[in-house]
Amino acid sequence: MNNPHTPAPTRSRPAIEVDVVMRREPVVGDMSRWQPFRWVLADVMPRGSPDETEPDSTEYDHEPLAVEPVDVVAGTEAGGTSHWLFPRFRVMLFSDDAEGYFLNLNSPNPCFWVFWRADEERLLDGEPMAVPQIVTLSYHDAGRWLDAQERVDQVPAAPEVVDWLRGFVDATYQPEPKRRQRPQSFQALKDRFGQPVRVTTDKLRGGGQPSGQ
Repeated sequence: MNNPHTPAPTRSRPAIEVDVVMRREPVVGDMSRWQPFRWVLADVMPRGSPDETEPDSTEYDHEPLAVEPVDVVAGTEAGGTSHWLFPRFRVMLFSDDAEGYFLNLNSPNPCFWVFWRADEERLLDGEPMAVPQIVTLSYHDAGRWLDAQERVDQVPAAPEVVDWLRGFVDATYQPEPKRRQRPQSFQALKDRFGQPVRVTTDKLRGGGQPSGQ
């Protein structure tokens, strides 16, 4: 028999784990005199299905690993290009941000956004590494980061992630009802000085005065 004082188990927030790959590539042209390399987001790769995601309490340090891309033809990338994988970022879904996910789904290319910073404590050839901070599927999150002048890149989300996100949006998103505009005929009339105007329906006589006056 269940103990009535035992709290019911809480459901984990919908989430998926992903690995983030950043690419360091040479800068070509005149800009290379001031900035020989630049960092860009290369990929966001799901580690498994949402059902395989571990509980929220699990934490990871996202220590970077040098990796080689598997879908790049040999010799097509510029010399000095390197790829770094930052493992196990948790992408959670929040019901109060359902509109942000809805806007992402209804964009031409639903995507992941990654907010990243140059880390002065992680150096590569004496230069700061680009280190991902947060991964999101929310259009609103990305907008707030960009408004704050943070570095934000995006890559297309895998079809299975888009399907998972669509299921969440279908279950949680409630569009706000549009407010009905007040018909113009019920707007208060004002003269050119901004004063209220009174309207009468009495018929005018020849002298221009309403009947009964």
